[in-house]
Amino acid sequence: MRAWSRSGWRAKPRVQMPDWPDPAQLAEVEARLARFPPLVFAGEARTLTRALGQAAEGQAFLLQGGDCAESFAEFTADTIRDTFRVLLQMAVVLTYGAKVPVIKVGRMAGQFAKPRSSPVEVVGGVELPSYRGDIINGFEFTPAARVPDPARMLQAYTQAAATLNLLRAFSSGGFAELHRVHAWTLGFAEGEKAARYRALSDRISDALDFMSAAGINAASSHTLRTVDFYTSHEALLLEYEEALCRIDSTTGLPVAGSGHMLWIGDRTRQPDGAHVEFCRGVQNPIGLKCGPTLTTDDLKALVERLNPDNVAGRLTLIARFGAGKAADHLPRLIRAVRDAGANVLWVCDPMHGNTVKAASGYKTRPFEAVLREVHEFFAVHEAEGTIPGGVHFEMTGQDVTECTGGVRAVTDENLADRYHTACDPRLNASQALELAFLVAEELTRRRRGLAARAMG
Repeated sequence: MRAWSRSGWRAKPRVQMPDWPDPAQLAEVEARLARFPPLVFAGEARTLTRALGQAAEGQAFLLQGGDCAESFAEFTADTIRDTFRVLLQMAVVLTYGAKVPVIKVGRMAGQFAKPRSSPVEVVGGVELPSYRGDIINGFEFTPAARVPDPARMLQAYTQAAATLNLLRAFSSGGFAELHRVHAWTLGFAEGEKAARYRALSDRISDALDFMSAAGINAASSHTLRTVDFYTSHEALLLEYEEALCRIDSTTGLPVAGSGHMLWIGDRTRQPDGAHVEFCRGVQNPIGLKCGPTLTTDDLKALVERLNPDNVAGRLTLIARFGAGKAADHLPRLIRAVRDAGANVLWVCDPMHGNTVKAASGYKTRPFEAVLREVHEFFAVHEAEGTIPGGVHFEMTGQDVTECTGGVRAVTDENLADRYHTACDPRLNASQALELAFLVAEELTRRRRGLAARAMG
């Protein structure tokens, strides 16, 4: 592998990053961040890499979800708790469907920066720089708010540290106890429109009752009381990433201290670009968003740069094409990876290719389109004989109205009721849990199909 340094990305072409107006202030903030403790630790990242390697072999399944972009203004313990709770509920349902461990990774404690399709935004004839996430500038449509401010990185660090502290407490303090989590889910399945999910919910209840009767309960099993929970975000703001990069005292290798897992977005995946250059050198597991414009040649180059030693669990390929397009693009990418002999984990992001503008003027994502892309993702992998290893959702534990459809039947007219996202529309708690039930049905069908083929 070519020599690497944490600042080597600065010599590469950079996109989707701000032009800081005050270099001296930027340098001061970077120096302060570089003295702060890392937010996550190398051993945690190594454990996650091993788990993702198991998912690539079909021995685990990745559930990755959380906010489109974390907000300073909406930062509360309740918000963190509610999103964490829905992810746990989803994980229980998926575990039962897949019959393998579910790896729980939140888009949390670092998802502050967002790529934008345009560098400027026009409202009422006034043009201002686009909002790029709270770590860079403000959401308010004013000239002052839209100026990139390096001090925001310090606030992002503080919020990420507090979020991780609470997540660790929730993960080990009894909040994540398995029976409690499933009890929350039972209420969802009791509704008339959710009747199709009641049978699966009842089967999970029966399994838990059997375990309790056999003496396997929270009092006797540490596993039932605690969960492993990891954090992830898009490695977009490289000054922040570089400042939190550390050397692992165990291996002597660099590790990103900002989050357990980093990913490279579809807009920043240039093989010779700054974002790939930074991510190739850290030891964390790396995700790569794969959209319709990704060529097979570029994918092969990216796989070689990001995982030259072909380490299991190191590289996750996150497909995001849009409903009706997966069959046009995913097979050629799967075959390119197979031809290269690369060890990767395939994950479906059915959110980013399905954003539309409703008649009401709001950006939204139809639940039916999200589900359709999930089905297409599984169908392509079944046809190719490869393993669909996970899902990646933008969602929240709040009762928002940003995506249409689902059992609660959010309509275009409802979007204005509770449309709170600063960037892209998110699944609400009910929609996220419903999607987990539907993915669990897909996983169950796939598992039974594999068993039937194995028996001849």
